[in-house]
Amino acid sequence: MHVHHHWTGLGAAHRGASVAMGNFDGVHLGHQMVIALAAEAPAPLGIVTFEPHPREFFAPAAPPFRLMNAEARTHRLEKLGVAELYELPFDARLAGMEAETFVAEVLVAGLGVAHVTVGADFRFGKGRGGTAETLGHAGARHGFGVTIADLVAADGAEISSTAIRAALAGGRPRDAARMLGHWHRIEGPVRHGDKRGRDLGYPTVNMALEGLHLPKFGVYAVRVDVLTGPRAGSYDGAASLGVRPMFEVPHPTLETHLLDFRDDLYGEHLSVALVEYLRPEMIFDGLPALVAQMDADCARARDILAGL
Repeated sequence: MHVHHHWTGLGAAHRGASVAMGNFDGVHLGHQMVIALAAEAPAPLGIVTFEPHPREFFAPAAPPFRLMNAEARTHRLEKLGVAELYELPFDARLAGMEAETFVAEVLVAGLGVAHVTVGADFRFGKGRGGTAETLGHAGARHGFGVTIADLVAADGAEISSTAIRAALAGGRPRDAARMLGHWHRIEGPVRHGDKRGRDLGYPTVNMALEGLHLPKFGVYAVRVDVLTGPRAGSYDGAASLGVRPMFEVPHPTLETHLLDFRDDLYGEHLSVALVEYLRPEMIFDGLPALVAQMDADCARARDILAGL
């Protein structure tokens, strides 16, 4: 997959794609339907998306809401067969661009799109003035096709990033996975922590959560993909997501213990899938009680993951 961070200066080999357009936060089943429809056109499959997310641009002080960082989104889109990822910089210039100007300058002159597929609720351009229908009219004028995808539902309810965030906040990662079509994953580099887990016999890999919607704090059974380095591969694990109230950690982190694994993973990139919520964060009467609970957490996670 080729990743582009602007719409200008592209060679002929990277123009003329059939693109799905949207934010694709979570790349849930609704997004996947849009992408599948885009793939039906006789052209390379592309994605037009934005970084940062427009909501982050317009409300930078708002609480974090993203289900995925850009790295995780890229990995998920690559798995869906995307050939060209146009991750456009959402800045003041793009935010102030009228819908017709966006079509003419970005989609036509810049990307030379062959076809565009969007969801029925898609909006674009200054003040969200462009709709899926106005995009269809613009496509007819400029010579590219437009497909408008119906919204996707599961169990009678519309699938949305909002519903997925609610499931994760409620400690229901399996419900989130049913709407996503895949496990909810947190991705990024392993950073140094305080190494208390190692002293307790449970070494962990620590990952930041900045900018992401926070699932319910507590302990999870997880599947871990080590994406880089000599130990790349898939592993089972148990993870603590939160502030570790016994140790008063100032910022929420994800600390994952890989079962039957002892190597150093500092600096490597991981993808941690939340499979099942085991319990909330707790304060224990001393370290022996904490270690006993960690024994139980890991045993339970092992049983759950063996059944997948």
